[in-house]
Amino acid sequence: MDPERNLKLTIAYEGTDFEGWQYQPQKRTVQGVIQAAIREITKQGHTIVGAGRTDAGVHAIGQVANFKTTFHIALENLKRALNSLLPKDVYVRDIVEVPLEFHARYSAKAKVYEYRILQRKEPDVFMRRYVWHVFHNLRPEFLRRCLECLIGEHDFSSFSASGSSVKTFVRKMYDASLAVNGDMFVLRFKANGFLRHMVRNIVGT
Repeated sequence: MDPERNLKLTIAYEGTDFEGWQYQPQKRTVQGVIQAAIREITKQGHTIVGAGRTDAGVHAIGQVANFKTTFHIALENLKRALNSLLPKDVYVRDIVEVPLEFHARYSAKAKVYEYRILQRKEPDVFMRRYVWHVFHNLRPEFLRRCLECLIGEHDFSSFSASGSSVKTFVRKMYDASLAVNGDMFVLRFKANGFLRHMVRNIVGT
């Protein structure tokens, strides 16, 4: 039998038409379509582990996942084969072999979310899937002062989705910042982990 390998994938996806990352029977999820493509190539059942479970409608440019396999193929060929089978709203950017003990979720040092707000009177129909359009004026300096309060280790249960079944609501926020470019507000959050709906609830508040 061929030796087992641990493969790390870096994945981009447009999340509008997905029910989130995590596999759900009878629903279209990012994990589900990638696992189906891997099964088509390897003829083996594999469960890929993601660094985070993004919600429905959330996009990613660098989601990290890994899976272990005894199937051997050149990694560039595997990348090409996967992308030929995946739908157009998912793309595997990179595949590398990593130590067997690597785990996409537990080996992650930090995770980064960005939330984009378009502040202007008229909406942008081409950006509607990627921004939250608001009509009223936002005050950048006030927002930055609010974001500073989030930095550090806190109980973020007030910003978690109701019914969340996690062991702890405590997360460590390394950075929370705002960049403004014309009418585009980009809020960036870096933490050791995020609760379900945590970022969208922070921004909505």
